[in-house]
Amino acid sequence: MPLRKDRIQKLKSILDAGVERYNRADFIADDPIAVPHDYSKKQDIEIAGLIAATLAWGQRKTILNKSREWLARMDGRPYDFVLHHSERELIQLEKFVHRTFNGTDALYFIDFLNRYYREHGSLEDLFAEGFRIQGAKTAIANFRSAFFDSAYAPSRTRKHVPDPNRGSACKRINMFLRWMVRRDRSGVDFGIWTKISPASLICPVDLHVERVARDLKLIRLKQVNWELAESLTEVLRQFDPEDPVKYDFALFGMGLNRS
Repeated sequence: MPLRKDRIQKLKSILDAGVERYNRADFIADDPIAVPHDYSKKQDIEIAGLIAATLAWGQRKTILNKSREWLARMDGRPYDFVLHHSERELIQLEKFVHRTFNGTDALYFIDFLNRYYREHGSLEDLFAEGFRIQGAKTAIANFRSAFFDSAYAPSRTRKHVPDPNRGSACKRINMFLRWMVRRDRSGVDFGIWTKISPASLICPVDLHVERVARDLKLIRLKQVNWELAESLTEVLRQFDPEDPVKYDFALFGMGLNRS
């Protein structure tokens, strides 16, 4: 949706002010990104980030508490636990519950991560090829395919890993990718993945982002799906083609403050 030059300038001014206001270190404490910020090792950050993003629905305080509960059940050492846990230690995860996510799902996440990290040094490699070939949609679809590439993958866990090919806006996975890829001078996003360009990311679309984007007439589509997320990101690229998803901070923060 191309915008007129005068409208681009007006909206960019509003959104840049929102980024300046919300893309700050004091944003971290109350946001799910606080969970991977508890760690310093790359793989710990990846695993904690994936857990926090996966559980990111509902109240933010609950998301933080439940993510840290899951990690505490991994003895607070996610990468070490993934690689070296015993069968007895897995019992700690069996009774984990967050909304519709339960111990069966958590155990399969650990199983996938164990199989993956025994062969690879970073989750970045699983996404980077898809981004290189065709972009975020392919990268996320490839991740989902690899995640469930097991004969014993529980069917119930599939609803917790979104599929862009079935129309999902993939809000949580896009948020996780923003955390890992975007290089942020304010110290919020990590930027520990260097094989993926921030320019190729897709904006996470939650209720707050959708509401403000509609108010500003940045989106026209009615249904929140992958097409809408791509459409919104294309508009945001008119304001900053190299770092469009920085405006997630502005849209989310402005929406949150209206709640």
